[in-house]
Amino acid sequence: MAVGQFYLFSLVLGTLGSLCVLFTVYWVHHWRGGFGWDGTSLMFNWHPVLMVAGMVVLYGAASLVYRMPQSWVGPKLPWKLLHAVLHLVAFVLAVLGMVAVFKFHSHNHIANLYSLHSWLGITAVTLFACQWFLGFSIFLLPWASPWLRSLLKPIHVFFGAAILSLSMASVLSGINEKLFFSLKNTTAPYSSLPPEARFANVTGMLVVVFVVLVLYILLVSSWKRPEPGILSDRQPLLHEGE
Repeated sequence: MAVGQFYLFSLVLGTLGSLCVLFTVYWVHHWRGGFGWDGTSLMFNWHPVLMVAGMVVLYGAASLVYRMPQSWVGPKLPWKLLHAVLHLVAFVLAVLGMVAVFKFHSHNHIANLYSLHSWLGITAVTLFACQWFLGFSIFLLPWASPWLRSLLKPIHVFFGAAILSLSMASVLSGINEKLFFSLKNTTAPYSSLPPEARFANVTGMLVVVFVVLVLYILLVSSWKRPEPGILSDRQPLLHEGE
């Protein structure tokens, strides 16, 4: 694919990722009362924002670092560092999002980890922690042999996509769960699809489109970083303009 197509996809992804975060912020600010850090529902409102920003948008962006044509030439270490730092920031946001929901539950005497949404979420975050530690210790630090890196690279790539997919599933189930709980005893129940429900559903669909596009870019062979010393016809982006 042409360089222009790659950067067009990047522009679309940047726009979609920004909209995912902005829509989530607007949802909890406009309909759920805003933000706080006091153990109330205002503290809970940080949870969806931080999880969407960290586990979906920033995680997706970090996953695409090696798809940038600039990363295919020159030293690989700066791109490894960028990949690791972006993922680390995403993980910190996810941890803060988990702290927000656990403190809210503790303050209001609500059970933890009882729903499918919570199981998906905690699985995604746990795998993310393991994935980051593996990537840091094997692919960033210099001690690992090329043989070991070659062996573990497909596993690292697979779980990267799997974690993003789990994060999407967790966000979607979380949106549904929040709407069911918030609108079940109101004058405009979820089944009547009030404005909040429509807006939250649109937010969920933005997350779906963002994740699907990230996974598509990860699968396109012509956008994958070539192995050292190999620049085949499957990697046309570096040839363009020569």
